Amino acid sequence: MPLTNKEKIIALISNGIAIYSLYQERGSLPKNTNMYDFVLKVIPEDVKSELSVELIDEVFQYVSSTHSS
Repeated sequence: MPLTNKEKIIALISNGIAIYSLYQERGSLPKNTNMYDFVLKVIPEDVKSELSVELIDEVFQYVSSTHSS
């Protein structure tokens, strides 16, 4: 069964947050780049219609709480 667009966007957001965190730890992010801008740049156009700040926040909160437990 193929992934829905919603499932794809959640996976892409999670991946974008992980990459952002790695770049941030290494100090290799361009100046003034925040997580939202970074995630927006890594999401393909064909699923961007599913993207929202609220969804990014929700995924970030879930991933953060899961890793801190």
